[in-house]
Amino acid sequence: MTASPELGTPHLTTPDLLRSVFRRHAAGVAVITAHGTRPVGFTATSVTSVAAEPPLLSFGVGTGSSSWPVLSEAEHVGVHILGEHQQELAATFARSGADRFAPPTRWRTGPHGVPVLEGVLAWTVCRVVARVPAGDHRVVLAEVVAGDPTGAGRPLLYHQGRFNGLRD
Repeated sequence: MTASPELGTPHLTTPDLLRSVFRRHAAGVAVITAHGTRPVGFTATSVTSVAAEPPLLSFGVGTGSSSWPVLSEAEHVGVHILGEHQQELAATFARSGADRFAPPTRWRTGPHGVPVLEGVLAWTVCRVVARVPAGDHRVVLAEVVAGDPTGAGRPLLYHQGRFNGLRD
């Protein structure tokens, strides 16, 4: 196989290649929450709007994550869109072993018992409609049943392994 100079040298398909490619893709940052015997949550960059009617979204979750046992059975989840002022909150929910709901995290119990984070740009509570196997992850499809899109600020982005704000 020969590579054209403008395409660069081809690489074998590996998990590292996928990670390297998606480090170049800027993604919005969200936190997914759920409640079982305790509240759980994790930082996600895979949230996607799927359909307007019914209002569906999706996100990916690793089956090895500490949140998966609760998410695998949760009927409802919270999806929180973070603002650029919330880099530390994003880092807390991304950190393994952290007590994610301890101060300084501000949250309350929202519709259907779902933990709702305070100070976010927008949040929804969704009813889980499917968990689709996808390698070592599940793609969760969820229908929006409640929410608030009125938070102030600009979105937090994830790019090149770092949290960033938008630039004009």
